[in-house]
Amino acid sequence: MTERKIIHIDMDAFFAAVEQRDNPELRGKPVAVGFDGPRGVVSTASYEARKYGVHSAQSIAQAKQRCPNLIIVPCRHDYYAKISHQIHQIFQEYTDLIEPISIDEAFLDVTHNKKGIELAVDIAKEIKTRIKEATGLTASAGISYCKFLAKVASDNRKPDGICTIHPDKALDFIAQLPVEDFWGVGKKTLQKMHFMGIFNGADLRKVSEEHLVEVFGKAGHIFYDFARGIDERPVITYRERKSVGCEQTFLEDIYAKSAVIIELYHTVLELLERIAKSGFEGRTLTLKVKFSDFTQITRSISQEKILTKKDDILPLAKRLLQLVNYSSSRPIRLLGLSVSNATSEEARKEDKENSTLKPEYRELELEFKEWKE
Repeated sequence: MTERKIIHIDMDAFFAAVEQRDNPELRGKPVAVGFDGPRGVVSTASYEARKYGVHSAQSIAQAKQRCPNLIIVPCRHDYYAKISHQIHQIFQEYTDLIEPISIDEAFLDVTHNKKGIELAVDIAKEIKTRIKEATGLTASAGISYCKFLAKVASDNRKPDGICTIHPDKALDFIAQLPVEDFWGVGKKTLQKMHFMGIFNGADLRKVSEEHLVEVFGKAGHIFYDFARGIDERPVITYRERKSVGCEQTFLEDIYAKSAVIIELYHTVLELLERIAKSGFEGRTLTLKVKFSDFTQITRSISQEKILTKKDDILPLAKRLLQLVNYSSSRPIRLLGLSVSNATSEEARKEDKENSTLKPEYRELELEFKEWKE
């Protein structure tokens, strides 16, 4: 495994960088790409904006509070996709083993590369130079013997950086790495780890695999291996689609049943378009509901037949909606629908994991028989 040469390329503030490239007046200024409205969300923030605490997935309203001079630019996703394709053509000059993670990052296995270059760091330098020449944009590169460490390395020197984690230095590097930087550690997992006294790789390495699996399920095996620098996942050139979905954030919260049904109907129509376009075949329908207080739930249902028609999906969506408790005091901010191939058991588990609702406590009155002395 340690003989592999993996590069992770991550474009720096990709969407915002494109906008600053195309409009010189935006250069050096705090820029956020997203919808400039009451329910708008930051898609990408420039590094000038990040200094104020502006970041991706943040509401535009909050971003403006943190950075009053923030410039909001509409998202041009199709345009960014064309530039991403241009960058991937550069990758193909060096290897065919390319695994796109998103529109702005990818893994490359250059163990046996087309140009016969011995050192992966030299390939990474060439790729960064080629991207800069072809697009005028900068990228950060991480190099190591596995995907986990290559990803961590690219984050270590952003922006426009390059970082190599050698096999003989990997364990020392991992030991001081905060657990929030480990792949797969989200907010909930981080809270559990901190509660267990796990704050870095060295702490994680002290916990038995059995206990990690007991607390984190299958992910426990992964965390155990990562703490020891073990990650045998190959660079996958084709990733099978697991689901197709869509969601809509409303300009104003809704709670009237008629309004919710209408929006659900429109969401079903959009889902059908995406299913037809992708050719995806799935049997499990999942409804996502986010409330005005940003708590959310998902509800799922599985069928024997493949879900591709409105007459099949709409009744199921309405059934799932009946399981959701919403009202004027608990209005809906977002509705989403997706079709997947998750089993009924997997769907129930995901529903539980995706719910951010706090448990409801009720005072109960218990009857006791009279005590006899």
